[in-house]
Amino acid sequence: MTATGYFLLASLSLYATKGADNIAAVWPPSGYFLALLLLMPSRQRIVAFVAMAGASVGANMIEGVPAAAAAAYTVANTAEAIIALWLVRRHNAGEMSFMAPRAVGRFCIAALIASAASAVIATLLTRNGFDFLLSWMTTVGLGMLIVTPPIVMLARMVGSNALNNASTAMKLEGIALLTIAAFITGASFAQSDFPVTFLPCVAVIVAAYRLGPFGAAAGMLIVAIIASLLTGQGYGPIAAMDQGQKVEVLFLQFYLVTMLFIALPLAALLVVQRRLAKRLEQSNRWLLQAEAAALVGHWRVDLVGWTITWSDQTYRVHGLQPGMPVDVDYSVEQYLPDDRVAVRKALEEAVRSGEPFVFQGRIRRADGEIRYVKSHGSIEKGRRGKAVGIFGTVQDVTDTVENARILESARSAAERIANTDMLTGLPNRRHTLAFLDQALRRAVQDGAPLAVAIFDIDHFKAINDQHGHAAGDEVIRRVGQRAKASLRDDDMVGRYGGEEFVCILQGRSALSAELVAERVRKAVHADAEGVAAGLPAVTVSIGLAIFAGEASIEDLLQRADKALYTAKREGRNRLRMAA
Repeated sequence: MTATGYFLLASLSLYATKGADNIAAVWPPSGYFLALLLLMPSRQRIVAFVAMAGASVGANMIEGVPAAAAAAYTVANTAEAIIALWLVRRHNAGEMSFMAPRAVGRFCIAALIASAASAVIATLLTRNGFDFLLSWMTTVGLGMLIVTPPIVMLARMVGSNALNNASTAMKLEGIALLTIAAFITGASFAQSDFPVTFLPCVAVIVAAYRLGPFGAAAGMLIVAIIASLLTGQGYGPIAAMDQGQKVEVLFLQFYLVTMLFIALPLAALLVVQRRLAKRLEQSNRWLLQAEAAALVGHWRVDLVGWTITWSDQTYRVHGLQPGMPVDVDYSVEQYLPDDRVAVRKALEEAVRSGEPFVFQGRIRRADGEIRYVKSHGSIEKGRRGKAVGIFGTVQDVTDTVENARILESARSAAERIANTDMLTGLPNRRHTLAFLDQALRRAVQDGAPLAVAIFDIDHFKAINDQHGHAAGDEVIRRVGQRAKASLRDDDMVGRYGGEEFVCILQGRSALSAELVAERVRKAVHADAEGVAAGLPAVTVSIGLAIFAGEASIEDLLQRADKALYTAKREGRNRLRMAA
């Protein structure tokens, strides 16, 4: 395949379109051979080089080229193929792609370097001049630039079944566009009365726009073949220039190079643009789905035009149909009056400082329902650092707020249960000790006065034995409530255990604490309502300790407890101060 194709293309090129020094205006065999090298497995390349060399020498000698010159040309063509293949593979370890602008640029550079190197080799081997070097470099470079891309892309489309997967309409459109390009090129280069060489450029660009890189490459190949054949036969505007064959060939090459460097990069950029557009469309679709799932919308305020844009989900958050006209003032007015001022202040501060912001407030939806929403936003700045816009998100957090409220209520209830004595409703032992520990810390740090009174019900066992445990429980409850009613809000009374209670008196001097503790004792003793309800009259004994620099609550409680036992030993129903 290598030998046959190379031989036929070389013979046709040498015969049909010849320039100075018997070198064709375009050398398709170079592009054909490079395409085969890019497509074939590496293990087949050595055999391919041998086949190419035989075909090259044969084609040149049949056209009358001396054996020595034919061998020199073959060496140069072999070198260019090696260099071009190495440069392409150096930056593309996998398959060579003509879909990316950077890859197209690297291929063009590789082809130009390889053609320049082979031109130098051919010139040195044949001892020709600069004109020969320039003509060789341009013809070989054009051969690789024009012929290699369409062959590689067509082979890969066939191998990947892309052609089979394409619709019939797409195939017919491709055939029609390339046929039109061939017709326009033939019409433009078959006459010399009108300089319409720009028309094939238009046809190639249309093919590139509709068919992508393959359309550009195939269109270029058609233009190159027809323009080279007709110009070589003396037809067309370029052949009519009457500037000599050398100038005509160079102009034709310049024409083809210019068209090539427009069409191929343009086609690759179109591919990138379409991929980005498709990716953007997909990203927008995912964004809308994510917003709907998360109940999060986005919005943007244009600070220059003072307009606002809402996403569909933002409309739904506000209870509106997507697309309805809204403005900045309307957006702010949806917040309840208490939150509206905070929203305006947050936006103004964000514009002033340029820092991101977050605020939460309540809005009244179009249906009258009040919802909690949370917004995050950031400032968009222009080239000079001036704020030009605000971009933000808005989320309906009503369920979150309600759940948090329920959770907080449940937590508070659980905490109250955990800290409350179920019989008396007073703080239990754990909560009482925690409160005393905090009061002790303040007393140590600030020197605030602190006193602790421990009291228990006198002869409580006899009450249980004579009146029953139900009456005993009611006595405990009544004692706790009478004691609580005798204290200030800053003080605390808690059930310490059984019939024992603890009073924590904050900010009290020794005298004041003694008066309060005595008031508790008298309040319990004078419980006429309890007696009227059938409960026995009870008394309490109290031990009072004034904070004197104790390091722990245990030390302070121990002093109060000793004073309590002193009161009991001395007859009960009395108050005693700790030493």
